[in-house]
Amino acid sequence: MIMNAEIQLIWQEIVTDFSTPAALWQLLIIIICVGIAFAINGMLRAYFLDRLPDNMKPMLGAINRILFPISAFLMLTIARFAGAEWMHVGILKIASRLLLAMAVIRLLVYGLRYIFSPSGWLKTLEHVIAWGVWIILALHLSGILPEIAIALEEVTFSIGKNKVNLLLILQGMLTVVATIFIALWISRLLENKLMRADQININMRVVLTKLVRILFIFLAVLIALSAVGLDITLLSVFGGALGVGLGFGLQKIASNYVSGFIILMDRSVQIGDLITVDIHYGVVKELRSRYMTLRKLDGTEVIIPNEMMITEVVINHTSAEHRGRIQMPIQVAYASDLDVVIDILHRVAEEHPRTLKTSAIDVLVKGFGESGIDMMLSFWVADPEEGSALLQSELYQKIWKLFKQHDIGIPYPQREIRVLNTTANPSEESAEIKAIKVKNE
Repeated sequence: MIMNAEIQLIWQEIVTDFSTPAALWQLLIIIICVGIAFAINGMLRAYFLDRLPDNMKPMLGAINRILFPISAFLMLTIARFAGAEWMHVGILKIASRLLLAMAVIRLLVYGLRYIFSPSGWLKTLEHVIAWGVWIILALHLSGILPEIAIALEEVTFSIGKNKVNLLLILQGMLTVVATIFIALWISRLLENKLMRADQININMRVVLTKLVRILFIFLAVLIALSAVGLDITLLSVFGGALGVGLGFGLQKIASNYVSGFIILMDRSVQIGDLITVDIHYGVVKELRSRYMTLRKLDGTEVIIPNEMMITEVVINHTSAEHRGRIQMPIQVAYASDLDVVIDILHRVAEEHPRTLKTSAIDVLVKGFGESGIDMMLSFWVADPEEGSALLQSELYQKIWKLFKQHDIGIPYPQREIRVLNTTANPSEESAEIKAIKVKNE
């Protein structure tokens, strides 16, 4: 009821001030404070934005978003206490509360954009937060908020041996959300520092970032529940239910999470590797706790559960030096000079800019086929994630031109049919000979 009386007094002062010069003075003070805060915000951006290192720019972004409303709020607060000696300051009180709500909204929105990747649900959540803060402020300024709190506090029920009310539950939910938000913010700062540590293996960095996030979320939930006054031993019931769920419905999910940590720890697959899993061939784009994102060479992305990486055969085409081998089958006619063919193939592969000159370029004779000599051109590239279709097309075109210049033929299948016991009259051919002709036609 104290808040109701205070809000009622503020609105009475505002109504009274509109018929006196005090309202104009308060509006002038608001304009001056907002203008000074806007100028300070612009000076900060102009002076510090290009001078700070990249790792400090997120902090500058947070300060920049709340500097305008906070600086204006502080100046209005000082003006309010200074002017309270000789005039009413109800308008200044309302304006300061509006600026404080703006600062809270800007800080929360910036924090969400810093923690999570841009998406549709993030935009929706930003709108929900903004509307929620403004609604709470409207209820506070109207004097209804304390009465709603009292009504929620009167709705009580028991959970086990503990007696709780709706107000306590809402406070607990808000506390949990706030602590998780702060924990995610801190964990994101630590993750960015860990991911920039080049002396640590990339897989180990990913493992550490995931462990840091899980640890901070767990601590945030414990701190929030303790702050609200709930007994932490209630989590034992949840832990037992979670254990039963993992044993039945969540078995696959738990298996994927455990498999993800195994993959990251044993370094069998790393981000950027060119691998084949089942029928999928592509570059490892992301290694997450539950799944791996594989970007195929045609641009599509495949989400592969981590359990599949453990139970299935995985071919890693990328060595420790991050390179990939490309093999191109070629067949030449039996009349071709093999020495010239080998020289052409070796020269064509060596002249291409994507070919690794430090690795061997092999031209192998695979065997003698039905139509010609089977050969294999084998070489290495440093960027297997760029694909090989265009590269092979360029090499085949160059090989085709050089083969034509050196009269090297590329054979094609030929079939020779001999018909025995033919009759003098073609019209009297047997049904077997007619069937052979039809088949070959």
